[in-house]
Amino acid sequence: MTIQDIERLRAELEALKCKTEKEVEEARVRLLGKKGEITALFDEFRTVAPELKREFGRTLNELKQAALEKISALKDSVCETQGPGASGVDLSMPGDPFPMGSRHPVSIVREEIVSIFRKFGYDVAEGPEVEDDYHVFEALNFPPNHPARDMQDTFFVSAGHPNPLLLRTHTSSVQVRAMETMKLPIRVICPGRVFRNEAISARAHCIFHQVEGLYIDEGVTFADLKQAILLFAREMFGPDTQIRMRPSYFPFTEPSAEVDVSCNICHGKGCNICKGTGWLEILGCGMVDPNVLEASGIDSKKYSGFAFGMGIERIAMLKWQVNDLRHYFENDMRFLGEFASAPEV
Repeated sequence: MTIQDIERLRAELEALKCKTEKEVEEARVRLLGKKGEITALFDEFRTVAPELKREFGRTLNELKQAALEKISALKDSVCETQGPGASGVDLSMPGDPFPMGSRHPVSIVREEIVSIFRKFGYDVAEGPEVEDDYHVFEALNFPPNHPARDMQDTFFVSAGHPNPLLLRTHTSSVQVRAMETMKLPIRVICPGRVFRNEAISARAHCIFHQVEGLYIDEGVTFADLKQAILLFAREMFGPDTQIRMRPSYFPFTEPSAEVDVSCNICHGKGCNICKGTGWLEILGCGMVDPNVLEASGIDSKKYSGFAFGMGIERIAMLKWQVNDLRHYFENDMRFLGEFASAPEV
C-alpha cells in the first residue's frame, strides 16, 4: 500500500456519480463493503512500517470518512431527483390489506345463548375440563357400576382408584361445584367443552360444546322450567317458535324431558331438516333429583330446582342449516368465512 493508492481512490471518489439507488449501493459495496477497496487498504495497514503508520493511518481515516459522506450525499441526491415513484414503487400508497378473521360459529352461538340467559338473570359458571369421577358421575346420582354410566363413553385420564380423573363428559360437573360453593338461590349457566369417546361422523364428534343451566330456589316447579325453555327458544329461533316436551330419563333429574322446537325452516309443515316431522330436538331438561341436592348439602325438602343442557354445535346446526358436525372442527377457511358477517351479540 502506498500514498498513491490512497490518492487514486480519493480522486475516484470525488469523480463518482450515480443515477439510481442501485448504482449508489453498488458503489458503497465496491468501496466500503467487506471486500471493498478501502476496506482492503485497512487490512494492508498492518504491513506498513512503524515510522509510517501515523501518516498512513490519518490519511486512511480521512479517506473512509470522505467515502461515507459521498455515499450519503449520493443517496440524498438520487432520492430528490427521482422522487418516490421513480423506482417503480409509490411509497405513498397504502400497504396490502390483511384479510380480517371472524369469530368461530360455535363462539357466536355460545355468546348468543349466554346473552339470552344473562337477560333472564343467570350468571356464568365455569369449571375444569379434567375432572374427577365424583363431580362428573357420583354427585349426579350415578352410583359406581350403575348402568347409566354406559350412556356416556368416557376418556379416563387416570383409573384404578376410588376417584379417578377423566375428561368431563358434560358440564353438569360445573353445576355440582356451583351447588357446593354458591349461596342459595342459585341461577347459573355453564358453557364449556366436553369429551366423549364416540366415532366421529356428520352427527357426532368426540369433542363438542355444551351450555347447561341450573336454577335452585324455594318453590321452583316444572312450570318454571317450561317457561324458561320457551322464552329461550323464542329468543334464539324467533317469536313464533313453539316447543314440545317428551318424557325422557337422566340420572340427575326426575321427572326428565327432551325438548323439541318447531322447525324454523318449514314452520311445522315438514322438510328434510326436520325429517318431515315439523319438530327439531334441541335439549334435555328436568327437575333436579333430590339425591343430587342432598349430595351437595342442599335441603331437598326446602329447595327444588331445574336443570337443562344443550349442545352448542346442535343449536348452530339448526340456526344455519349446517348438515355436518365435522365442519366446526376442520378449520376450513371457506366454511369459517361464511360467518364473517354474523352480527355481534
